Amino acid sequence: MPVLLALGAALLFGLVFGPHWWVRRAMQQHATERPDLPGTGSELARHLLDLARLEHVLVEIAPADHYDPVSNVVRLSPGNHDGRSITAVAIAAHEVAHALQHAAGDRLLAARVRFAPVVQGFEFLAALMMMTAPVVLAFFHSPVLLALQVGFGIALLGVRLMFNILTLPVEFDASFRRALPILERGHFLDAGDMPGARTVLRAAALTYVASSLMALVSIARFRRLLPF
Repeated sequence: MPVLLALGAALLFGLVFGPHWWVRRAMQQHATERPDLPGTGSELARHLLDLARLEHVLVEIAPADHYDPVSNVVRLSPGNHDGRSITAVAIAAHEVAHALQHAAGDRLLAARVRFAPVVQGFEFLAALMMMTAPVVLAFFHSPVLLALQVGFGIALLGVRLMFNILTLPVEFDASFRRALPILERGHFLDAGDMPGARTVLRAAALTYVASSLMALVSIARFRRLLPF
């Protein structure tokens, strides 16, 4: 029985943390600087946006890679903004693909933009529930009230989990229906570099999967607050 429990714990650990580890590894594996590439990630993003007649969409440096549809800005992390690597090229194309989705009136992207502030509010409330749960138990000495509070927090995190899952089609569309054909048709990378670009684009599409699974860890932490 202890062996089975250990194996089960190892399997659960792999399922939860494995995708997150793989996404980071895929990004880092192809982030080696390549002076032979014709431009940086930001330069490629600017070029692709101009080709699509999206001159109004800006390209900025930021802590994390994302497209801001409210401000119409493609934001790239420092390594991808200024770097010349397969990762920089693929991520730039992926984020530009989100700008193309926005310009085309993609309904799923519009839904994500509309509900993202609501989900962020839920995340804030969930964090508040987690921080105040021990205080509530110490003050009221009520396991029932604690269970209700933790249950509400779990439900709020569940909304985040579902939101991340529902946004996966947006990410897969950006990576494989838009960014990959752009890189292939434009010959921005040599044929030998395309497998690496596909790996990075797959990692970019699965970032939300990894985030969703990491949310399960938070849910598990909530469950441990229960006294039963």
